[in-house]
Amino acid sequence: MKVMFLGTPAFAVPVLDGIVASGHHVVAVVTQPDRANARGKKIVDSPVKARAIQLGLPILQYDRISDHAAELRAYGADIMITAAYGQILSDEILTLTPHGVVNVHASLLPRYRGASPVQWALMAGEREVGVTFMQTVKEVDAGDILDTASVVLNGTENAAETLALLAEVAGKQIGDLLDRLAEGAIVPRPQDHTLATHCRKLSKEDGHILFDCSAEATVNRIRGVSPDPSAYTMLPTGRLKILSAELADGAGSAGEVLGQDKRGLIVACQSGAVRLLRVQGEGGKAMPAPDYLRGKPIPAGTILK
Repeated sequence: MKVMFLGTPAFAVPVLDGIVASGHHVVAVVTQPDRANARGKKIVDSPVKARAIQLGLPILQYDRISDHAAELRAYGADIMITAAYGQILSDEILTLTPHGVVNVHASLLPRYRGASPVQWALMAGEREVGVTFMQTVKEVDAGDILDTASVVLNGTENAAETLALLAEVAGKQIGDLLDRLAEGAIVPRPQDHTLATHCRKLSKEDGHILFDCSAEATVNRIRGVSPDPSAYTMLPTGRLKILSAELADGAGSAGEVLGQDKRGLIVACQSGAVRLLRVQGEGGKAMPAPDYLRGKPIPAGTILK
């Protein structure tokens, strides 16, 4: 099939690679306009644009894709595949190609619809996550399911690592999906909308770790908000980022430092305790917690706020 691919972040790159490797013809790649990097000093290509340049594919960038239906139609695509593209598609765009628009969504729908499905799944303690290939409709993530692929986690992965796993799975499966769509061999399956859950975009405050829940819930929240917007707690001297943590033995008041060992800093939660494994002080570098503590000790009894 002739495919028009829409995607922007790193998650979308393996999906694009999978389409190219499958032998289906990518007629064009649509990605968000170039943006300044995190420091705001340099305009950088999106990961998808960078990969499309390497592959020698035509690249299209629009502030509003819905204003460019005629230009897109001229490419004669049979189907549009989206993966974290980043814009809402109008009715005209959704009906532009014979096979419509198929979205690669990083959750096992109907659960975790919305902007941050992987992050919220990790914070909820899900051990099985996945991707859903669905027909795109106007309502967010509510279209019929064409196929799914799942991954069982070991319980240590953060959001970025989980997204990378799911992107790899999606990239391996997208070619087979296109083959079966071309053959008419897929029967779309409606979602059970009564089971739908919606997840909003994360804010910086979502990363504020208060240790006011169970140790397991605390570790899962740290995993879910890492690396972005990032987990943090407050020391008397300022903010301390928490890059990774694990369950530990111990009990005390929520946020109470119980001590340290060769692996990290042990902090009590409302129930149980966690060990902070890797941290980053304000203006400092990320490092193992024991290395940080050698230069900036945190005495037992300190309350992390």
